[in-house]
Amino acid sequence: MPDDVGVTRHQSPKTVVATTPLPTTDGSALPASDGEKPGALSVMTYNLKVAHATGRNRWAARRPVMRELLRRERPHVIGTQEGLYRQLRKIEKDIGPHYDWTGIGRMGGRKSEFAAVFYDTRRLKPIQFDHYWLSDTPSVIASNTWGADLPRVVTWVLFSDLGRDGREFYVLNTHLDHRSQYARERSVELIGETIAAFDSSLPVVVTGDFNVAAHDNRVYDAMLALGLVDTWDAAAARGPLYGTFNGFRPPEPGGQRIDWILTTPRVTTHWAAINTYSVNGQLPSDHLPVQAALDLGEHR
Repeated sequence: MPDDVGVTRHQSPKTVVATTPLPTTDGSALPASDGEKPGALSVMTYNLKVAHATGRNRWAARRPVMRELLRRERPHVIGTQEGLYRQLRKIEKDIGPHYDWTGIGRMGGRKSEFAAVFYDTRRLKPIQFDHYWLSDTPSVIASNTWGADLPRVVTWVLFSDLGRDGREFYVLNTHLDHRSQYARERSVELIGETIAAFDSSLPVVVTGDFNVAAHDNRVYDAMLALGLVDTWDAAAARGPLYGTFNGFRPPEPGGQRIDWILTTPRVTTHWAAINTYSVNGQLPSDHLPVQAALDLGEHR
């Protein structure tokens, strides 16, 4: 398929590795990993920060830190934002042999930034997936009809959970516009239409950078009005709150959460955390990854 219209998907065999609590930069620890909750699904949303070749926070400097973070955590699902094709291929190599991903550049094919979904192939098997643009013409590549600063894309995947007897569930990942509130609100409407068209008996997990603060914007209210639950609020345990956009500055305690993991109501959140991992002051991205350990519930 030509680069300007194609989607990207990779296949390779892979291993689930249980993680241990990860020390944060302030000396505390994240909540216990899914290793203490047998069968829990480990989910992460992570704005990777588009790869740049120069400067202190260039991709070459950040890549080893991100590699270590992802190898420590090894989520079963990672909804990513801003990754470039070459960057995503490096992450695929770095995280280990048991991961695959699907995504499309927001300008089509391998062009520009992706909203790619990574997944552990030992735990999850994709059954169906698709991509569309957040516009009045969602099937038109790179379309932008709501005045957003940039075209924005959604990637969704229907997975079979091999660790739960093939239990099926959806993951929807996106990155809303950073300038236009109108575009963000219209994007939520379209995402709602997508979720409404899913099999209503199956759980849904939504990951993304929403570019507005939780509890402080109509976009957040509208996402919850779709019938979704904020895993941060629903978690039985959680780590310290930090602003999830850091701008490569030290994490801000009590800051704004603009990166969210949302689910349908029957999903149980064992714990949620914002990961502040860094090495010698080098953060892997200008966003902090948000994580949650989920129980998707029983077959219905």
